[in-house]
Amino acid sequence: MKNYSHLEILDTTLRDGEQTPGVSFSPQEKLDIARLLLARLHVDRLEIASAGVSDSEAAAVRDIVRWAENHNFAGNLEILGFIDGGKSINWIRNTGANTVNFLAKGSPEHCRKQLRKTPRRHIDDIVREITDAAAVGMNINLYLEAWSEGIRQDFPYICELLKSIAGLPVKRVMLADTLGTLSPQETEKYLQWMLAAFPDMQFDFHGHNDYGLVTANSLAAVQCGVSGIHTTINGLGERAGNQPLAQLVVAVHDFTCRRTRIAEKELQHASQIVQSFSGKRCPWNMPVVGSDVYTQTCGVHADGDKKGGLYMNRLRPERFGRQRDYALGKLAGKASIESNLEEMGLNAGLSAEQKQLLLDEIVRIGEKKKTVSPADLPYIVAGIKKSPLNKILQITVADFNTKLHGIAGSHVEIEYNGQRTSASAKGDGGYDAFVKALKKCLKVFQLPMPKLLDYEERIPPGGRTDALVETTITWSFKGKTHITTGVDSDQLLAAVAATEKMLNFMVQ
Repeated sequence: MKNYSHLEILDTTLRDGEQTPGVSFSPQEKLDIARLLLARLHVDRLEIASAGVSDSEAAAVRDIVRWAENHNFAGNLEILGFIDGGKSINWIRNTGANTVNFLAKGSPEHCRKQLRKTPRRHIDDIVREITDAAAVGMNINLYLEAWSEGIRQDFPYICELLKSIAGLPVKRVMLADTLGTLSPQETEKYLQWMLAAFPDMQFDFHGHNDYGLVTANSLAAVQCGVSGIHTTINGLGERAGNQPLAQLVVAVHDFTCRRTRIAEKELQHASQIVQSFSGKRCPWNMPVVGSDVYTQTCGVHADGDKKGGLYMNRLRPERFGRQRDYALGKLAGKASIESNLEEMGLNAGLSAEQKQLLLDEIVRIGEKKKTVSPADLPYIVAGIKKSPLNKILQITVADFNTKLHGIAGSHVEIEYNGQRTSASAKGDGGYDAFVKALKKCLKVFQLPMPKLLDYEERIPPGGRTDALVETTITWSFKGKTHITTGVDSDQLLAAVAATEKMLNFMVQ
């Protein structure tokens, strides 16, 4: 096994990630993601497009290339090209980019059935395309599409192809498990064949996740000694997607002697940005970046953590700029309650009996499938103490004016420490107008507005127009994430209630 210490990361969110159904990044979004991946996450290489897609795509690539040239990242950009008689080369050169990843058939069956060519004819076309690209000064890598199928069917074809390009200026050969059909054992076996047959070649592994094995396969490839792995943010990609960047990075850093340049604390931010731009939410339990992966629900686990971190592993939330939470629900225990009371500054003045009543109430609410967040605790505690809730800040008026074809407006009045103020604003929808008016009010009291990270509404099934709406808003304040929930038959007023909870938490 070759003992490479550094593992190259090629991220293909902007190319392969756009093959996710319904995902199409605007030129500005592409530029923003490219800057994030190169300047903040420190990926080694970025595949930013496929040649020949459209004039708009070419313009987007030019914008990225201009930015990259001004920030010393021009050599990190790559574009997928095709064996098409020079069309891809011309398209890429016209954008200002200089590295082509030629897509070739890694399976003889694909040559015969898709291209209607013999494998030998396709190899000759590949050699000609590489020679022409080198003649105009292009940097060249070669993808073997469906390599996993080809090496199963006809390893001599793979050998013939690579021997034909051995003397050509191809820097990397990229081995694609295009259909995600490999097991980790097969990945290891086939890569050992490749490395033994072509010890001087530099190989990348490009995995897909159809069987949920992509990280295991990528890890096997890393341990075999490949030079690079291909990833996307959040595993975006066709069908079940590609190798998620975050999962690969932690697996490599924690289970191998190899290292990447990826800044782990930027993984969560990148995930959130790409979720926003793509419209594709991550599963709540997605390793590293999922919304719930640092939340302990079982009271026994909370107790063990409190007594010695007994239910924590190397994936500490602080490693990724996040925090550990202890869920409040029907499985909560005393340790969960204590942790949240301390976080909210509510521990003082509560007797053991009142804490037991609080736990009983949270369990009761949880059994009704209702969400309980730390910001709900002051309300529940006030009920247990049978004392009025001391709201430091109250939203006393929230009026909305929305039209089918027009700009929404909102008028807001708040009371803070006995003083009142009001403001009006317009926005792109009722809640946007409300927030803009609210910011004006908060500015009077020199209070900041917490940053909104996520907004979700849940309406019970059944089709009733008067059903209660539960609005859950995720906020960022002073580097921490907080979740508040509001319930009302009116969707906007449910959001107002959730917002008021967050503001009271903020001013405690």
